[in-house]
Amino acid sequence: MEQERSPEKDPSDWTTGDEPMTGPQASYLETLCREAGEEFDPNLTKAEASRRIDELQERTNRGQGGS
Repeated sequence: MEQERSPEKDPSDWTTGDEPMTGPQASYLETLCREAGEEFDPNLTKAEASRRIDELQERTNRGQGGS
């Protein structure tokens, strides 16, 4: 059985995933939260922030490349 491989590692596999999110992650996530009407949590880890960014990009259509 062939498994589809993604060029990016899953955030849960990151060796630094449990470190605090980076400044750029925090800034972008705060913008996405504001656009989506969601509360921004400044205490997320890198991995949690990455998953949250992906989720909010879908909800705000930012991950679609624009139209």
